[in-house]
Parts: sequence; C-alpha cells; structure tokens
Amino acid sequence: MTATAYEVAVRAEAELGEGPTWDPEHGRLIWIDILGSRIHTYDPVSGARTVRTTPQHIGAVKPRAGGGLVLNLRDGVGLLDADDTFRWLHHEPVPGRRANDAAVAPDGSLWAGTMRYDEAPGGGTLSRITGDGSVEVILDDVAVSNGTGWSPDGRLMYYIDSPTRRIDVFDHADGRAVNRRPLVEIEEGAGFPDGLTVDADGCVWVALWEGAAVRRYTPAGELDRVIPLPVPRVTACAFAGPGLTDLYITTARVGLTSPPPLAGSLLVVPGAGKGLAQPAFAG
Repeated sequence: MTATAYEVAVRAEAELGEGPTWDPEHGRLIWIDILGSRIHTYDPVSGARTVRTTPQHIGAVKPRAGGGLVLNLRDGVGLLDADDTFRWLHHEPVPGRRANDAAVAPDGSLWAGTMRYDEAPGGGTLSRITGDGSVEVILDDVAVSNGTGWSPDGRLMYYIDSPTRRIDVFDHADGRAVNRRPLVEIEEGAGFPDGLTVDADGCVWVALWEGAAVRRYTPAGELDRVIPLPVPRVTACAFAGPGLTDLYITTARVGLTSPPPLAGSLLVVPGAGKGLAQPAFAG
C-alpha cells in the first residue's frame, strides 16, 4: 500500500504551488504558484523550465484546444493566446475573493472554483464556464473549492470543498452534476483533501494538506495506496509525461514558520500508475 519513491522534479520555493497539468501539445507540465502569481512550465525530457508572472493571484491554468491557455484569475477567467494576447472571458471581481482550483470537463467546459481569502464558509463557488463565456454556478455555498475530476467514462464527477474533509461524488451528464454524496471522509489528524486526479482505472488520487502524503482511493472509496512525502502541505497531483505514467505533485510553504527544504518544490513519483488524457478547454 505504501510507496516512497518520490524524486525532486523542480526544486523551488513556491508559496502555494498548485495545479499540475500536462500539456501534450508542447510536451510540458504546467503548474502555478497561486500567491506568488506565477505560471511555471517544466519539460521532463529536456529539463527546460520557464516562469511567467501574472498581474494578480492565479488559481489554475489549463491548455486551450485552439492553442494558448485559459487562466482562472482572482477577478475572473481569462484567455491567453499563443501570441501572448490576453482578454477576459468572464470578468467578475468580488472584494475579498480569489480564484482557486479548476478542471476541464469531458465536454471542454471549465469548472472553476473560487474562495474567500479568509476561507469563510459559503464565500466561494464552483462554476461551469464555456468557450463563449457563458457561466453557470454549480455550487454557491463553498468554503475552499478544490479538487475536481471525472471518471473515465465521464459519468461521475469528484469534488472537494477542503474544510469538509470529504471527497464527494456526483452523477454527471450534459453539463450537470447532481446527486451529491460522500465517497471518502479523511480522518481527523490526516490532513485536509486538496487537489485530486483520476487515473485510467477510475481511482482517485488526492493530495493531503497538512497530511504530508498523497493517497489513492478506489471507485468504491477504499484506500489502497499511500505516498508519504517530506513536506506537510501537499496541494495537488496529476499524471504527466509522454506516457502519463509519472505522478507530479505540487507543494506549498505558505504559513510554515520553518519550512522543510522541499516545501514549495515540484515532486514526482515515476511510474506511479496510468493517467487519463485530459481534455483541453474548448475556447
């Protein structure tokens, strides 16, 4: 059940590393530092890295089907073209609120989360945004909107509102998520669920904030693997690389009085499993 074969992909000091996402078109991993307002890229073959600063805090970055990126920013969702042209797709500044995790659904829509800086219950949302800028609020009573993902057949959606300590599952079809119920409850003392990814077997991998680990749960909600890590604040995970077999893990150092040496770095567990190819945003 336990595996410890992590490696350091990128040694960094990200305040709040998050959102690892494989970009197959460019053969690179994209990840972010939310509070550092930075977009990082990493090519696992060449080792090449880039860092780009954003004008405000950023919650997530995903590739677009037509090239470029979609950004979940503090004040809304924006589009960055391949030539670096930026425009807002949905602009909705709310004082005291910022973007957080986001994911692209099988239909190419972006499911974007928000939260208040003070993490007040009910201050955040989960919204579905399409390429034409249409917005539908799916959940309007969220504290810390985090991991979102879909089963291999797209019929189930997994979702985390971190303070609940749960991974919830919904029935998903036609852009709707209904029949919410708990799949997993993280026990007291094991940390809080943060980002998640779903593998080709339909298992859910979840990063544990203050839990110093990534766990894998079966579709039935049974724990079947634990990856201990050398940092307490583990934020998100995703399969990446040409074969989608390596699990990349982001970490944070924000709020730590004496951060461990690897806090804020990008870690990787080679050959951890088999990931699912993720759709690009259709916009």
